[in-house]
Amino acid sequence: MLFVDTAKVYIKAGSGGRGCVSFRREKYEPKGGPDGGDGGDGGDVIFVGDRGMDTLVSFRYTPQLVAGRGQHGRGSNCSGKKGSDLIVRVPCGTIITNADTGQQVAEITIPDEPVVVARGGRGGRGNQHFATPTHQAPRYCEPGRPGVSFTAVLELKVMADVGLVGLPNAGKSSLIAAVSQAHPKIADYPFTTLHPVVGVVELSGHRSFVMADIPGIIEGAAQGKGLGLRFLKHVERTRVLVFVLDISAFAETPAAEAFALLRREVAAFGHGLEQKPFLIAANKIDLDHDRTCLHHFLETVGSEYANKVFAISAAAREGLPPLMERLFSMVRTPADGKTIF
Repeated sequence: MLFVDTAKVYIKAGSGGRGCVSFRREKYEPKGGPDGGDGGDGGDVIFVGDRGMDTLVSFRYTPQLVAGRGQHGRGSNCSGKKGSDLIVRVPCGTIITNADTGQQVAEITIPDEPVVVARGGRGGRGNQHFATPTHQAPRYCEPGRPGVSFTAVLELKVMADVGLVGLPNAGKSSLIAAVSQAHPKIADYPFTTLHPVVGVVELSGHRSFVMADIPGIIEGAAQGKGLGLRFLKHVERTRVLVFVLDISAFAETPAAEAFALLRREVAAFGHGLEQKPFLIAANKIDLDHDRTCLHHFLETVGSEYANKVFAISAAAREGLPPLMERLFSMVRTPADGKTIF
């Protein structure tokens, strides 16, 4: 499925129905008085988070989200029916922003929790409400009020506990494929991953956390080069970052240099990414048989990072359990032992 993380839509709640001007006319009661009913309220536009969705592509084909309008009031004190609500299902992590004012309207983070984004207009009152002892035959009613409407920008930021960050071909896709049921595209050319891939890592004892593979970062990504600026935002919601490095001697960029580059880009992007806890996955250790490259990397970055480095091989499935256990301990909240989902 095509991955789309931004969309512009027009949102309009239903307008309220018009009140009714009517008079009761029955045999033997020629002056029965006003009996105009009220108009129905307009329907609301309600957004609901859906864990089964991971893209906003459907909104390319439905650029207008319009709820039902309320029915008009009728005689015999009959009120109009309320307009039907419009339920809009979006991926968890969707932010709704008013395109004209730039103000954030809502943020959808909890699955299946309804969030009213635009309220319908109130129905108008019928003439029955305006009768008084001195004005017993009012010939007017209230019109229905319009529902809230605005042009909105929908922006999706992937929700995950752990975000994988690395240069192209560092092995991020291989890592998430090895530890979860995700099936990203894996190939030996740069930018194989063109959109974030999310997978659930399951550990023993019914423990799990969510991991996201972010497309490869290059130098200048925070300024818009490559795919970085578009996708760095997807690690904003993560609790922990994992810098995936190609530790082998065949890497185009030495591991220490790659680590420094990634740290610079994360800091340049801002949004608090540089403050997030992180680990380092020294990948492709199966190609570093005597651990020369690993030792050189540790000597270069210094002892302060020694306890953050995990030597792994995603392709050979080596060294993965200790890394996953450490990640789980970092994303678990102290209060209840649950992850952010």
